[in-house]
Amino acid sequence: MARTSEVGVPAVAPARRTASPSDADSVFRDLYAEHGPALLRLTTVLTGGDHGRAEDLVQETMLRAWTHRDNFDFQHRSPRPWLTTTARRLAIDAYRARHARPLEIEFHEEAELAGGQRADASVDEVGVRAALAALPHLQRQVLAEIYYRDQSVAETARLLQIPPGTVRSRTFYGIRALRRALVADDAAA
Repeated sequence: MARTSEVGVPAVAPARRTASPSDADSVFRDLYAEHGPALLRLTTVLTGGDHGRAEDLVQETMLRAWTHRDNFDFQHRSPRPWLTTTARRLAIDAYRARHARPLEIEFHEEAELAGGQRADASVDEVGVRAALAALPHLQRQVLAEIYYRDQSVAETARLLQIPPGTVRSRTFYGIRALRRALVADDAAA
């Protein structure tokens, strides 16, 4: 039965610096066997003992080593400084990414707001009726047809005997006036 290292790769003798450059796979396999366990220990410490994240960091470090293998001279220089620096920087990047955004939570419709209020408690029927009553008659009439009687712009124009553009204009200005009135009521409350 073959021995395996801590990181789940078949254990091999320490890296042989005599492998030919054309045999990149065996050189890389030896590199992983020689430096993988040390990188795993380092990344486990950097992740606060999270073994899963540590393994991910080792894999990403080795992937980057493989991607940049043409830039290394494995036979004449030790790659450990580059590997540890890369692993450390990856750990820092992962830490920053986790802390850059607040934790996201799932929204539940049945959840109540603080103080037991409904989400729409600030916009109540009385406030809307008061704001509607404060609108000019023509705007109030168009809004009643469009929003309360569920009429289309064309139906409202025909019913009120005005052009559709006038219906759209009165709707726009009426809603804007309602919004301002409701915001003012909220600020006063």
